[in-house]
Amino acid sequence: MTVTQIASLLDGVVEGDKNIEITTISKIEEAKKGSLSFLSNVKYYKYLYETEASAIIINDDFVPKQKITPTLIKVKDSYEAFTKILTLLSKKDEKKGIDKSAHIDKKAQLGKNCYIGRFSTIESNSRLGENVKIHENVYIGENVVIGDNSVVFQGANILSDTVIGKNCIIYNNAVIGADGFGNAKDKYGRFTKIPQIGNVTIGDNVDIGANACIDRATIGSTKISNGVKIDNLVQIAHNVEIGENTALAAQTGVAGSSKIGKNCLIAGQVGISGHLNVGDNVIIFAQSGIAKNIPDNSRVQGSPAIDHVNYKRSFIEFKKSGNK
Repeated sequence: MTVTQIASLLDGVVEGDKNIEITTISKIEEAKKGSLSFLSNVKYYKYLYETEASAIIINDDFVPKQKITPTLIKVKDSYEAFTKILTLLSKKDEKKGIDKSAHIDKKAQLGKNCYIGRFSTIESNSRLGENVKIHENVYIGENVVIGDNSVVFQGANILSDTVIGKNCIIYNNAVIGADGFGNAKDKYGRFTKIPQIGNVTIGDNVDIGANACIDRATIGSTKISNGVKIDNLVQIAHNVEIGENTALAAQTGVAGSSKIGKNCLIAGQVGISGHLNVGDNVIIFAQSGIAKNIPDNSRVQGSPAIDHVNYKRSFIEFKKSGNK
């Protein structure tokens, strides 16, 4: 594609040679002639004056400090624009049809244009919407509902009574709807398993990362709301509720019956204790331990977590103590 064609897709303005042809996409620090890259993070501005890229997507308010060789495509939001280009280029021929080796129960219902890959299983009374893609070696239990345009990648297990909305992506080897970690001690001090008879409900436009686990509720539902993004290796326990557009990064664990609000950002390796409430618009920094309720709009860090500003002040004292 030419720079002019790319700019037209992005509603961008070209500064430089409009007829340059783009043959690949590269990181700005590794780009060569023919490459398209983007720049949104100030940490990488230095590469703009060194890169061999032919064209750079950049914010329209950028003002260079010295001469620039690449052609610029100026847009309102360079990160969003570059994501759009990647999405367009990543679209491949969609798989279609049902493989001979797939097992589909006679009582299961499939919508139009579904794809079912090799050795996948769909049990009785499960219902798939239109354009659902079930890749290889997937297990879908009884009474599962999966909405239109959702995709389940290789090796995932969607267990009985799970409800998944539209436009969701379930990545490799995720397990949704397994029994929650429910045990109680008897009078002899021995653990007795508590039956987990609830389910998991997942809204629309949700992503569940590889090897993530979302447990079914003891009773009622474990609830993942619209737009939630869950990274790889995340554990969501029984009866947890997560509000709309919240994101949880890798290796985070949320204990049973805790409720997390809307628009939260939870970084990697965060641990959230059970039966807690985390408010809306909360940011929890990496490796924090949450042992009490967190009010709306908070920024917390540490274990046990405290206000982010207070944590930074405290850390100065920690460093001083460590140097003695």
